[in-house]
Amino acid sequence: MDYKAKKSLGQNFLKSKLIAKKIVSAGKLQKGDTVLEIGPGKGMLTEYLLETGAKVVAVEKDDLLIGLLSERFAKELKSGQFGLIHKDILEFDPTIYNLQHNNYSIIANIPYYITGALFKKFLESDYQPKSMVLLVQKEVAQRIVGHNPTSPRLRGARESILSISVKAYGTPKIALKVQSRFFSPQPKVDSAVLTIENISKTLFTDTLTGAKHLGISEKWFFEVVKAGFAHKRKVLIKNLEKVAKKEQLKEIFQQLGISEKSRPENIHTDQWISLSKLLAR
Repeated sequence: MDYKAKKSLGQNFLKSKLIAKKIVSAGKLQKGDTVLEIGPGKGMLTEYLLETGAKVVAVEKDDLLIGLLSERFAKELKSGQFGLIHKDILEFDPTIYNLQHNNYSIIANIPYYITGALFKKFLESDYQPKSMVLLVQKEVAQRIVGHNPTSPRLRGARESILSISVKAYGTPKIALKVQSRFFSPQPKVDSAVLTIENISKTLFTDTLTGAKHLGISEKWFFEVVKAGFAHKRKVLIKNLEKVAKKEQLKEIFQQLGISEKSRPENIHTDQWISLSKLLAR
């Protein structure tokens, strides 16, 4: 079947078997694991996911590809190893298909225009995956990895709301970079395989040890981050006057060793966490 990619669905099909194998390898799957694949397309990645012995639940929006995938993986559909769902992933409810909190992984070559929406849907939800391996635009992956104080190469990298949001829930890393020539049709930009491991909401768990409050509110944390990035031309301390008084901010900045001239993109995730906790008291 000669299938033409639909630009409206952001379809860029992976055509390298080697890259597909490397993506699956990055997922560290074992037999019996459960994987959610988003936008399986023609099934290039699906084939190697199934070879691991994992159960694959694939969500595909394109009705023409549903027919192609049903035919290609008829045996796996019959055995129950492969589940194919005709739906928009942003309207998909994982719990209906027994994809509960921390009992599945996401491995996919996703439509790039829904990258941010996918992170929000799955990382902020009550049914978080235990890990994610996503093929995304290289520049987006680099922004998400952002500042890393332990890496000389990334120590000076700029943070963003997206990078801080992802790192508040897990540990993002770039597994490999993928040139545009490995896709059909060929996109204008290169891509990267982004892995996110250790996914949880531990940071936002309200716990008490004696009289000391350790957890922070998820809502409050992102309120502080969004306030900090509200005006790009202003320094961070000025932006945060929306959520705290100037005198309190100066005291906290001094306590954390943050310069009053710092801009929001220069503050790494651990510092945002500390800021949020101290401002919540």
